[in-house]
Formats: sequence, structure tokens, C-alpha cells
Amino acid sequence: MSAAGLFLCLVSALALPTFSSSSQSLASATSDQRDADRVVRLPGQPESPSVSQFSGYVTVNERNGRALFYWFFEAQTTPEEKPLLLWLNGGPGCSSIGYGAASELGPLRVVRRGAALEFNEYAWNKEANLLFLESPVGVGFSYTNTSSDLDKLNDDFVAEDDYSFLVNWLEQFPEYKDREFYISGESYAEISTSYAAGHYVPQLAELVYDRNTDKKGKAYINLKGFIDCDFKNFNWSDDCNAVMDIVYSQYDEIDIYNIYEPKCLLNQSSASSENHAFSMNGQEKFSRRILVFSGYDPCYSSYAEDYFNKKEVQKAFHANVVSGSLPVKWHVCSNPILNSYNFTVSSVLPIYSKLIKAGLRVWLYSGDADGKVPVIGSRYCVEGLGLPIKTQWQPWYLDKQVAGRFVEYYGMSMVTVRGAGHMVPLNKPAEALLLINTFLRGEQLPTHR
Repeated sequence: MSAAGLFLCLVSALALPTFSSSSQSLASATSDQRDADRVVRLPGQPESPSVSQFSGYVTVNERNGRALFYWFFEAQTTPEEKPLLLWLNGGPGCSSIGYGAASELGPLRVVRRGAALEFNEYAWNKEANLLFLESPVGVGFSYTNTSSDLDKLNDDFVAEDDYSFLVNWLEQFPEYKDREFYISGESYAEISTSYAAGHYVPQLAELVYDRNTDKKGKAYINLKGFIDCDFKNFNWSDDCNAVMDIVYSQYDEIDIYNIYEPKCLLNQSSASSENHAFSMNGQEKFSRRILVFSGYDPCYSSYAEDYFNKKEVQKAFHANVVSGSLPVKWHVCSNPILNSYNFTVSSVLPIYSKLIKAGLRVWLYSGDADGKVPVIGSRYCVEGLGLPIKTQWQPWYLDKQVAGRFVEYYGMSMVTVRGAGHMVPLNKPAEALLLINTFLRGEQLPTHR
């Protein structure tokens, strides 16, 4: 597993789409599909508390046979009153099911080397209805029946598919058309991926904004703002890339995505075996004891692969059921997509400037133990926007302890999370929940003990 930075972008929609289809037959079809997508119970799921969840495919291009896979959790309380939050993982090529949903902020986390699920007390569906999307096609369970689509993957292609998914999913779940709507996400990568990490969400936000201003658009979404945790511009020369290869090679002994936590030492050489079993030498077993005692397990992505490749899980999950195709192995990340993805947008800074000028509220947050996308780099990019400062840097608190620091600009805020690495909801779940709660409520982080 590699990760380049937590990227969380929020898009608010007070008046969600006015869609054209109103026929009873279509309404019946979407209702039937919704019922078919309900997940009664997943293997290894705890008996309580109850979790209202759906998963399945949404077609985004009928001609080419493209469909994206989703996992949706209704809010734990009063779902009819809470907003809708879409979560996208980056890479490009990594799964929001394996990372965001099953390892970080979803209500059901994969544990015990993929043997079971546990309830996450800091799940973000305490604050919103959570929708996880595997994008682009070729990631996780998402697929295309036209192989040439995989050669066309770029920033614009992905944004269009994600937008089509959103429009079509809302037809299937029409009660969310009038909800406040948010887009969030997270990115994983090596150097080239870091360059793209942070592109999915602002580009989708920009597309939604542009379609709102286009009278011919399929839907209207009242865009209000976004909150982001991966903000870097990797437009490097070949010489710089060569130097950075040397730099990153020196990090091999530690987890660059969380520099103060244990590194996963599980032997995954047997991962391709049908009877996948983890083998550990004495050093690895010792490391397992350390990481369990420390309360942090860096091998979460391996557990997700074990779990989502179980046939009984896929059946309950409505996954890998494409007509006429053989079941395929589910991977938390796709190296072919990472290697072939075409980065058509070199920098998202102009997108930020555009949306800030449009009046959107923007937050950016960063874990201060993230060695891949460090705070100083994100701060450098934020300062490059040239925004006037509204409130100088100050600490924010959780349980009377300093949880990080933040600065407010006119049009944007930047927040650091103390002790968090690249994946803030995994490393600091309580702090992450407070962050999203504060943002959704339009409030300021606590500044007093």
C-alpha cells in the first residue's frame, strides 16, 4: 500500500438535481434496483449495532458497458435529516471500499487479517449518510466491457464518469436529491500519483459547478465549499524526479505515510495464491505484537484484500456478478491503472482559485506525521494562492488536549492534525470526526480547553 495524502473535498448542495425522468416504469425499475442493492448482513459483521447499508453497480455509460461500484451507509440517527457525503479514493487506481470504508471512516472496519468486521465508533455516518465509490473503472469491482476505455483514463474522463454516477445514483435514491451534498476523498500514490492525488475531488467539484451554470446540464447542485487534505503541485523536472527517487529510497525502513508508527512487515509473497495465508518470521511476529499494543495496525490494506476476495462476501456484497464474466481478484490498488493513467491537469491551483472566487468555503487539513505529503508542503501551496489572512495560526482542542493548529484565510482554512499521518481518519479517528462535524455545521474548531 502506498499513499500520497488525505484529500477531503466538500461540495454542498442545498437544492439537489431537478431530473427529467418521471415515468412510473423508471421509478419502479430504480426502486427494484435499490431493493436488490440492500445488504442484509455481511460475513463477520457484528450483530449490533444494526447498520443500514446498500452496495452494487451503477451504469455510467451504457454503450461501452461501464459501471461503477458503490457502498452506501445511511446515517446512524435521523438519516432523513443528515446530508449526503460522497467519498472518493485516489491513486489513481485505489479503492474507496478497501481504504475509506473498510479501514478509516466507515462504520464497518475489516480486522483480524480479514476474518471479521468490527463497528467503528468514530464512523462518519454519525454526521452524514456515507457513499463510497470505486473509481475509475478498473478499480476494485468497477468495470467496463470495452477494454479500450482503460487506455483513455485521464482526469476529465474520471470526472465525467463520477458525475454520471452521481446523477444516476440519485435517481435510485431520490430522497437524497434535496439534501445537502458533500464530496470528500483521499489519495494514495508514489511520486507520479502524488502529482494526481488531490485531483479527483476538486475536478469533480469544478465539473458540478460548471454544470450548474450550464442551463443544458442534467442536474443542479448548489455548490458551497470543500475541505481538502492533499494539496501539492508535482510538476517536476526529470532531474528533480531522479533526486526524489533517491530521497524516497531512504524512507524504505519506515512508514513514510506515518513516520512514527510501525511499518507493516507481513510477508505477502503468497498473496497471489488461491489459498492465501500470511506467513511471518520471528521478527514479523514481534512487530505484530508491537503494533497491536500501540493501537495501530499498518497492515489494514492486506486485511481488506483478504476479506473482499471471499466468495461469500462478494455474494452478500452484490459484487463480481457481471453477466458473462468470470470472477476476478479484488485488489485494493491497481498498478496497471496507476501506470497508464494520463494526468491531463498539471495543477489544481487554478481550480481552487476559481471555486474560492465563486464563494465556496474551503478547508484543507494535514497530518503532521505524514512524510509523503508533509504539512510544510501543503502550507507552501496554500500560501501560493495569495489569500489574505483572517485569523493567525492557533491551536485547536479535543478533550482538553491540543489536537492540532489552524489558520483562517479569507476563502480558505488550513488545519493540522497532531500525531496523524497520511490517513487522518485511521490515525486520529476522534479528531477526524470532530473535523468533519465542525465543517458540516459551519463552525470554528474549538480554541479553548
